Amino acid sequence: MRLIYVMDPMCSWCYGFQPQLEKFLDNHRHATVDWIMGGLAPDTTQPMDDDLKQAIASYWYQIEKRAQVSFNHDFWRLNTPYRSTYPACRAVIAADSLIEQGAVEMAKAIQSAYYLEAKNPSLEATLVDCASSIGIAANQFIEVFKSASTEQQFKQHLTLAHQLQVTGFPALYYIDETNQAYPLAAGYCQAEDIQQRFARISSQ
Repeated sequence: MRLIYVMDPMCSWCYGFQPQLEKFLDNHRHATVDWIMGGLAPDTTQPMDDDLKQAIASYWYQIEKRAQVSFNHDFWRLNTPYRSTYPACRAVIAADSLIEQGAVEMAKAIQSAYYLEAKNPSLEATLVDCASSIGIAANQFIEVFKSASTEQQFKQHLTLAHQLQVTGFPALYYIDETNQAYPLAAGYCQAEDIQQRFARISSQ
């Protein structure tokens, strides 16, 4: 069983969805999951404007209520936020090439740093710390993180997300034996919803 999971490590709904994804995968331990970085926001050094800060900060309260996950709201007081998630996406791709289960481990490390520890994953220093926390040496990580190979892979991820017609994250797809993609989740949902859709598709 093959799944494609299109996400962004700085997408707060993806953070909320992670426990539901894990719950679904617990019942499908033979599944292989391709973690595809969808790229929520391109590189920028321009600080986020106040309206966007307030909008995203308000989403966190909505997600807490719906998904039963916790956020450290001090992030907005302690950091200069940037609407820049591409570095975090590259970090996940780099980690995936360096250690087993690197994409999962790095995405979760970034989510933990961002949403629980109020650190800023738009900054390289935060991403290096996240890599270190999952056992990747800083110099090794930086070399791969900044490599042409990682950038090329990221472009391939963005192309695949476009081909799958992903319009938002999280997005989960079941890939059948003929390479046909079937959506199991388009946005936040419960593990039970994913299972019902999968049961319908796989029984056809």
